[in-house]
Amino acid sequence: MTTVAAKPENKARKKVRVRNVLIAIVILLVVLIDLYPLFFMYSASFKTNNEFVTNPAYAFNQSLHWQNYVDSWTRGNMGVFFTNSLFNTSVSLVFITLFSLTISFALIKMEWKGRKFFSQYFAFGIMVPVATTLIPLFVIYNSSGLYNTRLGLILVYIASAISFSVYLLSGYMRALPDEILEASVIDGCNIYTMMWHIVAPLMKNALITVVVIQFFFKWNDLLYSMTLISSSSLKTMQTGLLYFSDEFGSKNWGAIFASVSISVTPMLLMYLLLNKMVIEGMTAGAIKG
Repeated sequence: MTTVAAKPENKARKKVRVRNVLIAIVILLVVLIDLYPLFFMYSASFKTNNEFVTNPAYAFNQSLHWQNYVDSWTRGNMGVFFTNSLFNTSVSLVFITLFSLTISFALIKMEWKGRKFFSQYFAFGIMVPVATTLIPLFVIYNSSGLYNTRLGLILVYIASAISFSVYLLSGYMRALPDEILEASVIDGCNIYTMMWHIVAPLMKNALITVVVIQFFFKWNDLLYSMTLISSSSLKTMQTGLLYFSDEFGSKNWGAIFASVSISVTPMLLMYLLLNKMVIEGMTAGAIKG
């Protein structure tokens, strides 16, 4: 009886092991498919021009040619473009986070006339296509003196991100217990103390989620920067990559891949450092109180 009963159990265990092995193989293949483009990009950024001509594209590097990064940073002006993108994105993120936090708090936790109207107003802003705003923005900026200025691009970055950021934070704000805010009022906190010492720390993961997502959007922006910036000294990374490719694309592929690597690395580092908080923020924002 025991041997007969043991056979079905062994078969079930074998099926589970086979299934786990198959799942592991599938996951490994997906990881390799996702990581190979990054590996190819960084590997190609260290190749010489002769390696691109004489060796297959998938061949390993014969040496580490750091001169590609030097050419990209100096000859290709990637240092200027990187600095411009970093400054524009950082300043924009500060105001995006500040405005979206206060607006979502006002829309969700405060009672006042017109709250529903403005909630719908910000929700409608998510549905406006970016392409439809380019020509009106160009006309307005050209007549107001904001065209080809750093301030004009930062203002567009902030305005274009507010609706989505408010929508994202509103979901988390709904899950924030009202009892905590009521207790802080009883303890004598005014609205400013409540906002910065209670609400903001409790929404840390959600705020980091907004920062990471908007960093990706603004760092990768091409339409606004191409439309509103014409000076080479004010170009951002993405428009700089187009400029670099047009000038050196047929001659120096190693420098091209080095430039792309410089553009991608900040996004990879930010996500690797903050991905746990981003996942927690997205999960918490999906819970309705």
